[in-house]
Amino acid sequence: MKKYNDLGILISRVAIGLPMLVYGINKLIYGIDPIENLLTEKGFPSFFAYGVFLGEVVAPVLIIIGLRSRLAGLVFAINCFTAICLAQTANILKLNDYGGWALELLVIYMMIGISFLFTGSGKFSVSTNNKWD
Repeated sequence: MKKYNDLGILISRVAIGLPMLVYGINKLIYGIDPIENLLTEKGFPSFFAYGVFLGEVVAPVLIIIGLRSRLAGLVFAINCFTAICLAQTANILKLNDYGGWALELLVIYMMIGISFLFTGSGKFSVSTNNKWD
């Protein structure tokens, strides 16, 4: 059977990048005040909240088009890990209303971001010549 690994990576890039981009677009439209407030409550400078645009707008776009996907995957994963640490620590051991882990979606995003760090963007991408592709 012929393997289509690059096609699988492309499908994964779009399947993960688009939904996260929706979160980022929402923050572009409605602002990041809740994140700024959360950061200041935890003792961090509020300007750190602007990093969410890297993790939820820039990184997903780079992942989708296949440009520096390894680096974008790392930024994407760090964004998800930060969200877990700042806003979701109370849910680490909780189940949702349907019996699934309350953090499953965020952890799936994070783990796939890490997988892009290792796989790169495959041959169906804007760039394939850089070590970060």
